Amino acid sequence: MKKVEAIIRPFKLDEVKIALVNGGIVGMTVSEVRGFGRQKGQTERYRGSEYTVEFLQKLKVEIVVEDESVDKVVEELIKAARTGEIGDGKIFVSPVEEIIRIRTGERGDQAV
Repeated sequence: MKKVEAIIRPFKLDEVKIALVNGGIVGMTVSEVRGFGRQKGQTERYRGSEYTVEFLQKLKVEIVVEDESVDKVVEELIKAARTGEIGDGKIFVSPVEEIIRIRTGERGDQAV
């Protein structure tokens, strides 16, 4: 099993969700996060004053999938989240050692 984490622009969430659901993904977790990368924040104006927003709002989408589904999930994420501009985000893939469903105690593939 693998955990796929994607940091995306907030306005891309609906497209990402639709693409993943159409691709057979049955569950995901979405969190509001803040951060910066190459984009390094942005300058904004408020009441005539300029200020820099160093940490930009993003969303983190987390999905746990079988190993053989990782490439398809990553492709769908890229297609749905890409704008072609700096700040589109990142995708991280990491191994999952164990999954346990709290309600039933099921483990492994049955717990997903």
